[in-house]
Amino acid sequence: MAKSYEQSGVNLEAGYEVVRRIKQHVASTARIGSMGNIGSFGGMFDLAALHIKEPVLVSGTDGVGTKLKIAFAMDKHDTIGIDAVAMCVNDVLAQGAEPLFFLDYVALGHNIPAKVEAIVAGVAEGCRQAGCALVGGETAEMPGMYADGEYDIAGYTTGVVEKAKLIDGSKVKVGDVLVGIASSGVHSNGFSLVRKIVADAGLSYQDEIPEFGGRKLGDVLLTPTKIYVKQMLDVIRQCDVHGVAHITGGGFDENIPRVLQSGQGLEIREGSWEILPVFQMLEKWGGVPHREMFNIFNMGVGMIAVLDAAEAPKAISILEAHGEKATVIGRVTDTPGVVILSEAKNL
Repeated sequence: MAKSYEQSGVNLEAGYEVVRRIKQHVASTARIGSMGNIGSFGGMFDLAALHIKEPVLVSGTDGVGTKLKIAFAMDKHDTIGIDAVAMCVNDVLAQGAEPLFFLDYVALGHNIPAKVEAIVAGVAEGCRQAGCALVGGETAEMPGMYADGEYDIAGYTTGVVEKAKLIDGSKVKVGDVLVGIASSGVHSNGFSLVRKIVADAGLSYQDEIPEFGGRKLGDVLLTPTKIYVKQMLDVIRQCDVHGVAHITGGGFDENIPRVLQSGQGLEIREGSWEILPVFQMLEKWGGVPHREMFNIFNMGVGMIAVLDAAEAPKAISILEAHGEKATVIGRVTDTPGVVILSEAKNL
């Protein structure tokens, strides 16, 4: 049976080797509540171990998108799993939920154990950063579905929050300020445009770019998405946070208004945070209108907390203690829409 299956392009032995290789990575993500071992039919988690009175489960699922194409081009696969975790856990964090566990799905044409191990090692690293357990997953070998050397990865997470502490934006009010936390780079959104800009500009991912300190373009673009879980949970526990926005696809214009009430808007003060060189170069190479950049990319701000102005210094102090760059970047107004102020102005 196994030989017949192998003749169709599926290597069962390679699949067994993958399980052997990734066990150590999975084990490194154990936390309170995690149960069972890899290889079970379902991942298990003991919610009772957390002693939460009124638990609300918050779930999220996402992928990495066409950032994978750059991983293929660079033949670098040990960080893409961090992106998969980050895109999920940062989303549930926006509701104030602590991510509990994570499952991954890797699909590829041919199972190469060393490559799958590198991918899953990245997933495990992301889980460790987020404090959540990797409780299971799936590696699907599908001959003919993917080009040689290519694959796809997606993830799923569930987090929990006390019902009374759920963050849903209902407390956001005019005059609240936005505390922005620095991103690590492009994160995992906008890469269809990024790849087009690189191609149209005649650049190679192997090019060493002076503006990036001589680093290869591909390495800069593959910088993993930052995971904000531990630092933001500290802020949420110690401050009265009214809203949290994860800046993903759609940039400032789509994501921040999701936490606002009807009739509210935003005033963002450009210059109050560092716009990373990678965004400056993409804007230059692609001839992208400056205002449009804020509608596509995170522009150097990956996560935003909305709170009363009096709470902002405390929140910033907590974040800085975690080694984060954080600053007040704007405020909530009574005029719908997102306004980007190009000059410094008191808020």
